[in-house]
Amino acid sequence: MSGARRLTIYEPFRSIFYAPQFVALYGGHFAGEGLDVEVRTAGGGTTTTGALIDGHAEIALGGIMRSLDVADRGGPLLPHFAQVNQRNGFFLLSRAPRPTFTWADVVGTTIVSFAEAPTPWQCMLTVLRRHGVDPSTVRIERTLPLAEALAAFRNGHGDFFETGQPFTEQLIAEGAAHLVASMGDATGPVPFSSYMTTGRFLGEGRDVLVRFTRALARAQRWMAGVDGKQIADVIAPAFPNIASDVRHRAVARYLGQDTWARDPMLDRPGYEYLQAILLDGGFITRPHRYEDLIDTTIARQVVGERRS
Repeated sequence: MSGARRLTIYEPFRSIFYAPQFVALYGGHFAGEGLDVEVRTAGGGTTTTGALIDGHAEIALGGIMRSLDVADRGGPLLPHFAQVNQRNGFFLLSRAPRPTFTWADVVGTTIVSFAEAPTPWQCMLTVLRRHGVDPSTVRIERTLPLAEALAAFRNGHGDFFETGQPFTEQLIAEGAAHLVASMGDATGPVPFSSYMTTGRFLGEGRDVLVRFTRALARAQRWMAGVDGKQIADVIAPAFPNIASDVRHRAVARYLGQDTWARDPMLDRPGYEYLQAILLDGGFITRPHRYEDLIDTTIARQVVGERRS
């Protein structure tokens, strides 16, 4: 792309949950803003926050919890500036059908989760407490990376499995698991994933961040006006190993529960709700100011351009 601004983004893992990113990429919205975006998936010892701090990336996608964690340990502030997901994207599956599932059913059982991301686990703790279930009465296993956790559940370990997409659709289609709860519905609206940057780039790279956010907002508006099949088809290049029918069902389920934010704004109530979840679960030790970790000026500018 001649003359385009190269931009490296790190994502925590490759997921249909992050569909707005791939609509912006493969739908031509980043290119339309003169951005040549390369998306890299964290791994091999590199984290999303580490990539920002070390200068390997100018923007990273992930939960606000990642910036809260860094700040809680006395590290640099990594502000979030554009929302991607406004709901939890994970699901609770059971080995046996449970048509009358209630949260009390998990008492005394083993829920197999995964090691990579703590926010789903923290949300699970909040949901359990909200339904009168003491988390200490449930064995929640988070020791295995996702692929190994999936293999363990397939091999008969555990009573429940918490996972995202496409694994939810694959397991249901195989008859290997049954959907008992959408964690997006159970948790309620929460700013689950968003784009973050460094304080330095927030100042020096403002023009790039505005163009980036404008492209994201355009992708979000497009997604709000089309059906799941159109979204699934646009993002297909990011998921070459996922069967098209599974991809379509995964997108449809996410779309049906209003998973994706319709604009990039990160509001204070959502931040405070997420912070309360992380404080209650002991993930962070103290509250952190919204103004320190959220910057709304770019999103406000972009949303204002649309309205003017």
